[in-house]
Parts: sequence; C-alpha cells; structure tokens
Amino acid sequence: MPLPPLPDDAVVLGASASSWREALRLAGGALVSSGSATPPYTDAMIALVEEHGPYIVISPGLAFAHARPGPAVLRDGLAVVTLREPVTFGHPHNDPVSVVLGLAVAAVGTHLEAIGEIANTFNDATATGRLAAAASADEVRAIMGVRA
Repeated sequence: MPLPPLPDDAVVLGASASSWREALRLAGGALVSSGSATPPYTDAMIALVEEHGPYIVISPGLAFAHARPGPAVLRDGLAVVTLREPVTFGHPHNDPVSVVLGLAVAAVGTHLEAIGEIANTFNDATATGRLAAAASADEVRAIMGVRA
C-alpha cells in the first residue's frame, strides 16, 4: 500500500500547540478536515499515547500518530503538522517534536505497509528538518513522495 494522498486540508504548517495532546489534536483535526476520519479517531490516538507512552516519537523531532482501524476511520488518510515551537512528548531521546504525522488506515492489516513507506521516507535523516521548514503543502508532498 503506498501512502495515502495528502490533500491541502491535511497539511498544517507552523501551528502552535502547548502540549503533545494539542499537537495530536491538530493532526487528528487535519485527518477529519480531509475526510479521512471522524473526531473519535483523534481521541483514540491520544488514548494510545496515554496508555503506552511516547512510543509514537519515532525519531528526533518526529511523532507518528495513529490508532487502530475502526468505525472512526472513513478512508485511508495522511496528515502532516509542523509546529512553530516544538513540544515535549516525554520520549527520552527524540524530544522535542516539531513534526507530527497522522495516519488513518481503514482496513486491518494494511497499516504495516503504510508504516514501512513512512519508515522509507524517514531513512533520509534530513526529512524531518525539511518538513519542519516546509513553506507549502506542495513542498511537504514532494518530501513525503505523495500526491494531493
């Protein structure tokens, strides 16, 4: 499964968040705005971090927010949020976070392929910094290798 499309309304650049929860709300809101998920999906993403800790902070400066497929996912979707000021998630090595990816996957079992695609993107150690500095949704899509 290639990464889902990334429409303009799923890209939020230079946002302000006072906490990791607010950062996840921004990513969830972008998934909702793009028609990929409903608001309960955002709550599920937050609940997973509350339950399991900051495991979603997968590399320095990058959080990869997601939750399980279910009725709150309308279709596969991707969101990218960059933060004006980084926030702390509580990760011992990869805080603070300046880029939050949101992923919604509709079908059980396909999320591993999407995670693999995201891992490939971020094998390039400069990808997070380039996303954090991106000035447009087109620039974000070019870095992520996705279409609108």
